[in-house]
Amino acid sequence: MPEGPEIRRAADSLEAAIKDKPLTDVWFAFPTLQPYASLLVGQHISHVETRGKALLTHFSGGLTLYSHNQLYGVWRVVNTGEAPDTNRVLRVKLQAADKTILLYSASDIEMLTPEQVETHPFLLRVGPDVLDMTLTPQSVKSRLLSAKFRNRQFSGLFLDQAFLAGLGNYLRVEILWQVGLTGNHKASTLSETQLDALAQALLDIPRLSYNTRGQADDNKHHGALFRFKVFHRDGEKCERCGGIIEKTMLSSRPFYWCPGCQH
Repeated sequence: MPEGPEIRRAADSLEAAIKDKPLTDVWFAFPTLQPYASLLVGQHISHVETRGKALLTHFSGGLTLYSHNQLYGVWRVVNTGEAPDTNRVLRVKLQAADKTILLYSASDIEMLTPEQVETHPFLLRVGPDVLDMTLTPQSVKSRLLSAKFRNRQFSGLFLDQAFLAGLGNYLRVEILWQVGLTGNHKASTLSETQLDALAQALLDIPRLSYNTRGQADDNKHHGALFRFKVFHRDGEKCERCGGIIEKTMLSSRPFYWCPGCQH
């Protein structure tokens, strides 16, 4: 399943294609959404917001399309009039004069008023988004030390969207490698120095992934690029200590780590 950085980049591509352009055609597969189609024609998309792995497509008239891709949903951008060659089932079409965005295969789709956005069960449950640039390491540290999270093992905590939205498995293992901790640690057992380093890494690594993942490392002047240090690298040498990276299962997900420098 895509994690926060991939969801945000998908939202960026949707915005680049259709933001602020009058909608010329709107189509929904689900009967509960179909009454909104004619209402939205002529409106424009003001912005596409991410809340972890959910997308909120905000329309100029005040309504918001909530969608969660879960395992199979995917958005596509096409030139208006083109139909992608796919076996996926179309759920949503939002068309402007030159570009159209299409949502395939997702089943968790709703239209919300501003009041419903504020009371939506999923949106109420998710924590702050790691790609929200107003979120600070100090706020993350406070969440780590809160009564709700301080005694939970990181292996499960970092997969729980109620803690920080947008984290997932590859980010979980890369963050823990960065700070030299294992999935069995808890915030309540860490030193101040460890907590500070972890709070910083919980923001830095997802943001680095969002900003640079997929770019070729051909210009060193651009600074660090995101690349996996341990994820899917079992059997290889750890670049930090030379130990051999191992793979196990934690919280029912594959977990990669270096026993030589993660204690």
